[in-house]
Amino acid sequence: MNIIFYIASALAVFATIKVVTGKIAIHCLLYLIASLLAIAVVLFILGAPFIAALEVIIYAGAIMVLFVFVMMMLNLGQASENAESGLLDKKMWIGPSVISLILLGEMIYVPLNQRAMPLTLTIITPAAVGQLLFTKYLLVVELAAFLLMAGILGAYHLGEKKKQVYHRFLKKGNDIK
Repeated sequence: MNIIFYIASALAVFATIKVVTGKIAIHCLLYLIASLLAIAVVLFILGAPFIAALEVIIYAGAIMVLFVFVMMMLNLGQASENAESGLLDKKMWIGPSVISLILLGEMIYVPLNQRAMPLTLTIITPAAVGQLLFTKYLLVVELAAFLLMAGILGAYHLGEKKKQVYHRFLKKGNDIK
C-alpha cells in the first residue's frame, strides 16, 4: 500500500505542477482533474473512503466539468493567450513564491513539533453529512451555489459575442445583442 500512496502522491504533485505551469487552459483543467483523482486515491489509502468518493464526485466530476464547459463557452483564442503570457513576468512570481515558502515551512514545522494524539475512529454516514449540509451548514451551501451561478453567468456574458445583422438592401451590418 505504501508504494501506491507514493505513486499517487507523486502523480498529484506532477499534475498540479502541470496545472500551474501549463499554457493551454483546457490542458490545465485536465491536469487538475488528474490531480484531484490522485488526491482521491491518497485519501482512500489513508482510510477516508467517503471523502475520497466526495472528492471524485464533487470536485473531479461536477465542478471540473463545469469549468470545462465554461472554457468551451468562452472560446478564448490565441490573442487572449498572447495577452495573458505578457502579464507573467518574473516580478509576479515573488508573492506566490513567498506564500508557498511560508506554507512549506508550516507543513514541515507542525508535524515535527506536535505531540502524537491517539486517534479515535468515528463513523460518519452520508445521511449524517447530508443532514449537516442542509441544517447547520445551509447558509454555506447556499452561498457556494450562489457563487457558482454567478460564475456561470459572468462567463456567459464575457463570452457573448455581438451578432451582425445585415440588411438586404443597405448591405451594412448593425451590431445588436
